[in-house]
Amino acid sequence: MERIPGREAVRVRGWWPAHKWLVLRRASQLAVLGLFLAGPWFGLWIVKGNLSSSLTLGVLPLTDPFVLAQTLAAGHVPELAALVGAGIVLAFYALVGGRVYCAWVCPVNPVTDAARWLHDRLGIRGGAGVSPRLRYWLLGTVLAVAAATGMAAWELVNPVSILHRGLIFGFGAGWAVIAAVFLADLLLARRAWCGHLCPMGAFYGLLGRVAQVRVRAEQRARCDECMDCYRVCPEPQVLRAPLRGTGGAGPVVLSGDCTNCGRCIDVCPQDVFRFGLRGGGREDSVEISRSAEVQP
Repeated sequence: MERIPGREAVRVRGWWPAHKWLVLRRASQLAVLGLFLAGPWFGLWIVKGNLSSSLTLGVLPLTDPFVLAQTLAAGHVPELAALVGAGIVLAFYALVGGRVYCAWVCPVNPVTDAARWLHDRLGIRGGAGVSPRLRYWLLGTVLAVAAATGMAAWELVNPVSILHRGLIFGFGAGWAVIAAVFLADLLLARRAWCGHLCPMGAFYGLLGRVAQVRVRAEQRARCDECMDCYRVCPEPQVLRAPLRGTGGAGPVVLSGDCTNCGRCIDVCPQDVFRFGLRGGGREDSVEISRSAEVQP
């Protein structure tokens, strides 16, 4: 019988510790969506706009820096409020991790999570051999298209923008785009969209490389190689070096591809992972030495 990730963690640590970060992420996604819906649905205009550009309480501008990058590539000069809003967002994600947006805010994340869950439960194997690097090539293509056309053309077909606008203002043919993302993740490859294709995720991944808040394999000497963390991680390649100490790596997950979703923390029955700060080299070296005494 195939092992179900997280079941051992529930038995050892209890239900809440084994689901805490997942529940908090869903609450965050719903809270963000609720703030945008409160205006058009109930006349409570806490936030006006959408994820591309918004104004909170009439004073706080927030701008998606990926949209701003497309606007600049298209040759347009944004208004000062848009620049300030993008600066605020950039500063926030530079601190907490660029792809925190993907895991804690993006409305497409529950769609791809559902596809991944069904993909695993149906035992779908194989899939298209798509390189994760493709999303970075697509990011460059998106900016090149903006420069060539003089408009943020990607936003016309961006599933993130389509889904968010659709949830707030109603859907048209946009459902077909979201259905295509779901089917790609279900049938083509595990995490096909978020892990291989999304140029928006690639953009925030570049920003995440400087982030200070990190997942740390603080107790990696306890790892019993059950592989549950790899099974649930949306970017499992980021765990290998910090968990194994490959090449003398410290316990900090430094890859910008990490979404700080916290599922590895949830499902680990040995309580190996935790959130922390990037930390210094001295602390990492101490952990390497400790781990080397235990692991072959």
